[in-house]
Amino acid sequence: MTRYGRLRAYFAGSVATALLGAASFVSSSPATAAPCTGPGAPATTQTKCLTAVTIPGNPLRSFDISWVNPQRAEYYLGDRSNAGIDIVDTQHLKFKRTIGGFVGIKLKTDGTVNNDISGPDGVTSHGRWLYAGDGDSTLKVIDLDSAASPIKQSISTGGTTRLDEMALTTDGNLLLAANNAEDPPFATLFAANGDRATSNVSKIIKITIDLTIVPKAGLSIEQPAWDPTTKRFYTSIPIIANNPPGCNFDGAAGPITCHGGVLVTDPHNPKAVEGAFDPATHTGVVKLAACGPNGATVGVDDELMLGCTPRNNPSDTQTTIFSARTTQSVSVNGVTGSDEVFFNAGDRRYYLGASANPAGAVLGVVDAETKFFIESVPQSTGSHSVATDSERNLIFVPQVAPKAVVGAGGDTTTVGAGICGGNSGCIGVYKHNVEDDDDQGDR
Repeated sequence: MTRYGRLRAYFAGSVATALLGAASFVSSSPATAAPCTGPGAPATTQTKCLTAVTIPGNPLRSFDISWVNPQRAEYYLGDRSNAGIDIVDTQHLKFKRTIGGFVGIKLKTDGTVNNDISGPDGVTSHGRWLYAGDGDSTLKVIDLDSAASPIKQSISTGGTTRLDEMALTTDGNLLLAANNAEDPPFATLFAANGDRATSNVSKIIKITIDLTIVPKAGLSIEQPAWDPTTKRFYTSIPIIANNPPGCNFDGAAGPITCHGGVLVTDPHNPKAVEGAFDPATHTGVVKLAACGPNGATVGVDDELMLGCTPRNNPSDTQTTIFSARTTQSVSVNGVTGSDEVFFNAGDRRYYLGASANPAGAVLGVVDAETKFFIESVPQSTGSHSVATDSERNLIFVPQVAPKAVVGAGGDTTTVGAGICGGNSGCIGVYKHNVEDDDDQGDR
């Protein structure tokens, strides 16, 4: 189908939605009621609620980033509530197992979750190897083909707070992971396992940002993404100083008025301290306009969707698409407040875990080619994590259990319970059928 044809279909709301029958997908831990009801399952959206997968054990109160390996047909979630990585079979939509050995939820004195020291956190994978950050600043290296003792290495980054979000090169040989809560925040470049059968992960270099750019604790380093064309990692920086000049980056001194940036890292020529962007080396920190990003994902034409959020800067109420090649960016209206964002190559769409969207948490959908906002689907409070299976065009969005069940941090709406069909939280599964599958080759 031509781009014009797709645009016409979007505006007419006529994208085909011939869904697979929900009855053919059975969770291994059935909910107490039928899933996919209420505001989180609207009949008018192109992105349809298909079913829910419940997780055995503790109700979901706190989780972090998720990931899908379509070749293995597996979804992975950093589940702090059960102190492990949950694995869901994306072919049959069944819970498979939880790999434990993480610190789990750690609470503040007021009873709320302390994200800075809880774990697991960020997660990514290549082949049989799963990499996950923990709340004690360690990288856990997991062999997914190992039933017994799957954690093969636990490597400290030298910090005292969580190892958070991370990204791998296409061949799985290099891993960049961020310690977002340190003072100052830093990233660690690792030599990873690639396709090897045994684990031998090691640290290469610790990377910090010049203190004139990130001058204060709490300004953070967030989600990296790998672009195979420019051969660079692109990491979201929520707030940087002097962007624009004279802006306020200190929340204790008043509302934040500084925007964020993107750190560009050459893993083959890494620097211990990164400064301002240098076009000659295509490395350093690029300033962004009207965006304080958390999430990052690479889509079409070496473009990145950046998960901008007003939680970093109250005036940043749009979403940004950033060119890895030119470092230019454009804004997308219609959704903001994102944490994790995920590109789905199967339908050429970005999916956004917009938990801080001003009107309430939503799953945002943006067309990667046209850069148009398509729609948003209501989600449970704090629903900030999203991952997609590009082989099956499935979208996985974890839902927290109600506040009445888990306390502070729980869902304060009825949306999550409707998606899940129960009060323990779940992984909500959404489906977008690609229109005119026979025409995919001309995209």
